[in-house]
Amino acid sequence: MMLYHSTFSRRSSIAGAVLLTFAATSVRAEPPPVVASFKPVHSLVAAIMEGVGTPWLLVKGAASPHTYALTPSDAAALQDAKLIFWVGDGFEHFLHKAIDTLPAGAHSVELAAVEGLTVLPVREGGLWDEHMHGAEEAEDHEEEPYDGHLWLDPANAKLMAEAIVKELSAADPDDAAAYRANGDKLRERLDALDREIAASLAPVKDVPFIVFHDAYQYFDKHYGLAGVGSITVNPEQPPGAKRLRELRQRIVDQRARCVFREPNFEPALVDTVVADTNAKTGVLDPEGANLTEGPELYLQLVRGIADSLKACLSASS
Repeated sequence: MMLYHSTFSRRSSIAGAVLLTFAATSVRAEPPPVVASFKPVHSLVAAIMEGVGTPWLLVKGAASPHTYALTPSDAAALQDAKLIFWVGDGFEHFLHKAIDTLPAGAHSVELAAVEGLTVLPVREGGLWDEHMHGAEEAEDHEEEPYDGHLWLDPANAKLMAEAIVKELSAADPDDAAAYRANGDKLRERLDALDREIAASLAPVKDVPFIVFHDAYQYFDKHYGLAGVGSITVNPEQPPGAKRLRELRQRIVDQRARCVFREPNFEPALVDTVVADTNAKTGVLDPEGANLTEGPELYLQLVRGIADSLKACLSASS
């Protein structure tokens, strides 16, 4: 009889523990709905949310945040979201009105406002050491308070990741430990990648080049590269004949080894600029147009830019 009672008690205890565990699991809150503006921002958020939830991405596939328009499903996701991560007023113009009309309880996180971030002014004109002040150049950036491509400085990306951890932890305390652990892991990976890229680009850091649009100022300054101009400041506004003539002369005068196009835009302008020069062409992708969204995209993006620069700038002219 005692044996039966003892066995029954043990079984009751185990059953009770299972029930308590199930009850605790069943009442655990779901992570908050989170929206991220475009792929690099989404990747940082997704890396920190890994194992907890998946943020909604607005600008999908090869679409460009420079020309994007919200879809009905995007609008619905924004209305349901508790947190919205974006760079801010200097970049995702398509989000401005939606951010202003968010429902009560939704929180917009403008990553450009993160304390300690390096935020650079928009460079004037397409020839960066000659400040041209013509009407064409002024129109290119009259509404830009700063250069919004700030994620291309890995030091900025680390600060952005820290802010994302903080915001997610405040909105979802149950999963704060997971967010902190993921943030620590991401910081270590970013540091390792930064060292790798600095060593890789060191042999070509003094080789002049020109890019399609002025998206790479943060990357250039972080690694000490010799970018000397862009075909356009704003990819929504094609350059005029005067700009193209000046850039062709720039290639000759500076012996620019490469002119880089981007996958989101037609290559015809690049072909026009390099015609009858010794410059080679390559492709740089500042927003991950051809990369699969998710936690790995940011690291793939930055490494891809470094690899493309190294490959073209190392080639004999």
